[in-house]
Amino acid sequence: MTKIKFGTDGWRAIIAKDFTVENVARVTEATAVWLKKNFKDPSVVVGHDCRFAGELFAETTTRVLLDHGIKVYLAKDFVSTPMVSLGTVHYKASLGIILTASHNPPSYNGYKLKGSYGGPLMPEHVQEVEDIIPEKANTNYETVDLAAAEKNGQLIIAPLEDLYVKRVEESFDLNAIKNSGLKLAYDSMYGAGQRVMKRLFPDIVHLHGDYNPSFMGQAPEPIHKNLLEFSNLIKTSGNIDCGLCTDGDADRIGLYDNEGNFVDSHHIILLLIHYLVKYKGQRAKVCTAFSTTVKINNMCAHYNLPLDVVKIGFKYICGIMVTEDVLVGGEESGGIAIKGHIPERDGIWMGLTLWEFMAKTGKSLKQLIQEVYDITGTFWFERNDLQIDDALKNAIVEKCKKGEYKEFGKYKVQRIEDLDGFKFFFDDNTWTMIRASGTEPVLRTYAEAKDKETAFDILADVKKVLLG
Repeated sequence: MTKIKFGTDGWRAIIAKDFTVENVARVTEATAVWLKKNFKDPSVVVGHDCRFAGELFAETTTRVLLDHGIKVYLAKDFVSTPMVSLGTVHYKASLGIILTASHNPPSYNGYKLKGSYGGPLMPEHVQEVEDIIPEKANTNYETVDLAAAEKNGQLIIAPLEDLYVKRVEESFDLNAIKNSGLKLAYDSMYGAGQRVMKRLFPDIVHLHGDYNPSFMGQAPEPIHKNLLEFSNLIKTSGNIDCGLCTDGDADRIGLYDNEGNFVDSHHIILLLIHYLVKYKGQRAKVCTAFSTTVKINNMCAHYNLPLDVVKIGFKYICGIMVTEDVLVGGEESGGIAIKGHIPERDGIWMGLTLWEFMAKTGKSLKQLIQEVYDITGTFWFERNDLQIDDALKNAIVEKCKKGEYKEFGKYKVQRIEDLDGFKFFFDDNTWTMIRASGTEPVLRTYAEAKDKETAFDILADVKKVLLG
């Protein structure tokens, strides 16, 4: 039987190979046992995104939970991860479960666990669930009658999308956005944000807003190389002020300015801090992952905000958000959360915050980014994933641990930080980072510099040194 392991953000596997009905039942069996051990009368919110057989896997999950006497709030049709997290808080449920592989290729599906507070379940609790996954699922669940469970109140069909829309309408000045004259566009990447955005903004430009579990063969990850069609649409239209994109389960954000230029998550985090403090008068701690721009230090110093830098993985940011007052929590991969919402990544929520920023100020995205640069200075961030075998990957990591890399070409190392991976500073604003993937034969290399050319030059020298 397949050994099931939860990674940085849930369990993910290839559909019909390891992601099967039986294995989903096994994971849910362990989840049910864990819930009954930790909660008196547990209840769970269950949903699925747009991936193949999502409904089947969500129903399997629901049947296993019902078989264990656990109350279930089941989403009707596909929903986003933030909808499940918000629903978990709304229904005061013990746990949320979303069947999604997020931004992974279409052949994958996955299983994410959400805590009662509406964010990723803490790593130690995920480990407790993983440790008790049985070798074989109990087949009693196959005879569970969903209609009967709904009739007796054990199963409730939950309108998670309606709840989310209501929360958005209460939290944003949608009229200001709609009446601003801004021409907006949205690319759902065939993901779970498509329907809710059509409800909220029926008159804007929508791309890839169809139900298509194949994602046209492309991983629904909102990075520039996957969004060239969207970028070109903005460039050729000539009248779109801002483009928003979200990944497969709509918890990650991508953004484009009016010239079709990609705006990365580092700039988005800085824009959010700037907006919430200067324009909305909010103050609290900022929490970011180790791989994000050092310009966040400058922004926090400018506004006198405390800053926590944590390991990579939104679960670490969430851990601080549920115990402390956090203004913005964000990571390099586009997962960002802000004060006043749930401690969860939410691409749509972040996009609406920035659209409101543009609408309220009457300024373009480029003008707002210039306001950020006026505080932090300009910068460019770039990442290059090196596909190498595990032996070479491990050898490079060993050299990093021993401090053997003193320079990368003409770039001399001044100091090293090793919270999660290895960050080599050439000066306070210029650095490279090396971090091994825990699940793939991939070595991630990052660079930040004052401009694009320098960032790419650093990565080229790093690759030359690492691979010879």
